[in-house]
Amino acid sequence: MALFPSAAESPHLRYELVHPESFDPYEMYEHAREGAPDIEEITTWMTWDPYAHPKETAEFVDFVGEEFDDDEGVTFAIRPRDGEDGAGEFAGGCRLSVDWDRRRAGLGVWLRKPFWGRGYSGERARTLAALAFDVLDLEVVCVTHDPDNEKSGRAIEK
Repeated sequence: MALFPSAAESPHLRYELVHPESFDPYEMYEHAREGAPDIEEITTWMTWDPYAHPKETAEFVDFVGEEFDDDEGVTFAIRPRDGEDGAGEFAGGCRLSVDWDRRRAGLGVWLRKPFWGRGYSGERARTLAALAFDVLDLEVVCVTHDPDNEKSGRAIEK
């Protein structure tokens, strides 16, 4: 039995497990590859670069799948729910990674530019924090950002 859910919902979003058994890496590659719309702006503050080829995306999907299988974390594809603009589209990804010894979780997110400014990052943070505290019985949730990324800083403060 996995410690993490394979899917979740919040008021405006659906979260679907990124795992090699259930997720098509080409869907992520389409939006996270070199030359994808707005990818340079999206990845300015990320710890990763746009994918050069589909194999890099497949390797990432394999990595987060192993993390899920080993009960060390979960990565979700984010999709707006029915009734939202862009319902069902791949909007980005989010992650919760766990340090069980320290009873601590780290959160991460990236969104495609058409989904910026909708409050999705905060909604995702509340959803994953509830998972960390209420389900996984962790004590701390950590979030970091580049000090020059003022938008992320404001979002975290909220």
